[in-house]
Amino acid sequence: MRKKTISRAAPRLAAVFLLALLAVLAGGAAFRESVAFDEVAHIGAGISYWQKLDLRMNPEHPPLAKLLASALLAARGARADYGGPVWTWSGQRQANALLGEWLFGAAILTRWNGLDSTLRWARLPMLLLLLASGFAIYRCGERLADSWGGVFALCWFATTPTFLAFGPLVLTDTALALFSLLALWTLATLWRDPSPRAAFRCACALALALLTKFSAGLLLFAFAALPLSLRWFPLKGQPSGAAFHVWWLRGWRETAKAVMAATLLVYAVEFAFSWNQSTILLKSIGDGWAALALRRLLLPVMIYLGGVVFFASSATRPAYLLGHAYSRGVWFYFPVAVLLKSTLAFLAALALGLTVALAARFGRARATALRPGMDFHWRSLWLGMAIVAPACMMSPMTISIRHFTVPLALLSLLLAPVPRLLQNLRDAGRPGARAVIWLAAALAAASVVTVIRAWPYYIPFLNSFSFGRPGYELVSDSNLDWDTGLPGVETFVRRRGLDNVLVDSYGFIDPAAYVPQGRLWDCQAATAADAGLWAFVSANMFADGANCAWMLAIPHQALAGGGMYAFHLPSAIPAPGSPGGPPLPAAYRYIGDTFDWRRVVYLAMRDPYRIEEILDDMRKPAATKP
Repeated sequence: MRKKTISRAAPRLAAVFLLALLAVLAGGAAFRESVAFDEVAHIGAGISYWQKLDLRMNPEHPPLAKLLASALLAARGARADYGGPVWTWSGQRQANALLGEWLFGAAILTRWNGLDSTLRWARLPMLLLLLASGFAIYRCGERLADSWGGVFALCWFATTPTFLAFGPLVLTDTALALFSLLALWTLATLWRDPSPRAAFRCACALALALLTKFSAGLLLFAFAALPLSLRWFPLKGQPSGAAFHVWWLRGWRETAKAVMAATLLVYAVEFAFSWNQSTILLKSIGDGWAALALRRLLLPVMIYLGGVVFFASSATRPAYLLGHAYSRGVWFYFPVAVLLKSTLAFLAALALGLTVALAARFGRARATALRPGMDFHWRSLWLGMAIVAPACMMSPMTISIRHFTVPLALLSLLLAPVPRLLQNLRDAGRPGARAVIWLAAALAAASVVTVIRAWPYYIPFLNSFSFGRPGYELVSDSNLDWDTGLPGVETFVRRRGLDNVLVDSYGFIDPAAYVPQGRLWDCQAATAADAGLWAFVSANMFADGANCAWMLAIPHQALAGGGMYAFHLPSAIPAPGSPGGPPLPAAYRYIGDTFDWRRVVYLAMRDPYRIEEILDDMRKPAATKP
């Protein structure tokens, strides 16, 4: 009896250990990092949603993740200036908000509140959401296969550098992975036993996903694909004959109810948090009391659909991979990114899982993988994977592995049946099954060791498939540096007693917020006045975000795991365009545009009353500027 009790407790203790490890590694890394690129906009926007019931800021994403992250900040009374020029200017037209969100968020973080405390209180709910995601992976894996299957799935989720890097940050990606998983799971439950209760749970999960990211609309294809697959490829346990048609119609009816209820829930949230937002977007309807009421009712629809349109119209982005720049996304981006930025043990586990599944399916000793009654959930998860992963690969925007979190979470969960398969093969007397069980355990342990050794630098993490090449030759953007390495720069500066340094960071926040001795610098525009100074440059600036490869000839030192580099500039800077010197202005490159948006934000933060003047000046051709 005691042995049986221990065997039952062991997987639970292993799950607790993995969740604790996830909390320590992810939380410990996040709480020592500077504010990431997108967090500037997301944190400020979320606070304004709570305090003003106005969704003008950050219309590029639905509000849920930002609301969750900023809930504690709003409860603690985070300060913001809603009478100042940034807030007022951002509400004049929707295009203004796309710049205003960065100015407003930067001011909340660096002027109106304490930077470190604000960032920690914003990241704490996201860390808890990451842990909830890990627990959901464990529970779903346990129900699919067995307790060790849940542990096996959780291990791969908890040791995925992508989740360790981005999970605790104020972003939408990990939240989308969790809510997408819940939506697919509850959809399967609905079709296994159609009922109003199951439809309500499915509606809540779908609404959470739709309120997190506009790409969650891909789930609607899974909501159609699952019932169609059940008709064409029936599962064991579903009705047949005349009973099939009754069950089929009931399932469709409950699915339709779930989608409609999810739509109403999304509308209710958008309506509540846009209550004080101007309806000027709908001024063509009129100004009478009935027209104003109609404008208020239609505004949530306009906000959400406007965000979808903006998301679709702005999805085409340049991509950079393996030293090559592409004008738009490429289909092989995410497969290569997964190969480079996953632990080698995870890649081996995927190969092992496929091999074991084929052996169980076609070998002499057939073995079952799933618990009875879980075929619907297995089908739903695979269909979700088959829909979302190709959609990500064919997207015109392939800039970061964080946009692949839904497939990564599903891959982790789809490995849950492997321990059960191996045990069944062993019990069936299959040669080598016991050795493969030990191999699976060794891979899981190796993945744990890998992420512990990589701590705390999970954003620039690259495995041995990089073959020692620096990260900037392989990847860019948030695969390499996302402005989170500034505390490492400050430590370097403080230890050497430097009092005047140059910082070329990859973000929209003044680097002096973390490095008081530093000033914003453009490594493309180095001048003779910079000679002899220390310069700290984001790794993104050498090959993709800017044109600063000329600096690599100067002795340098990697900081923040290779996300930042330190240079002691020579006593003489070569002339622009000369061998070994910075580029000519015609060869300058900027993050995502033809002029320096980072400098626009920097200047407008210092004098927000001059926003329009600053924008006009930056748009002028270089030759016409004074």
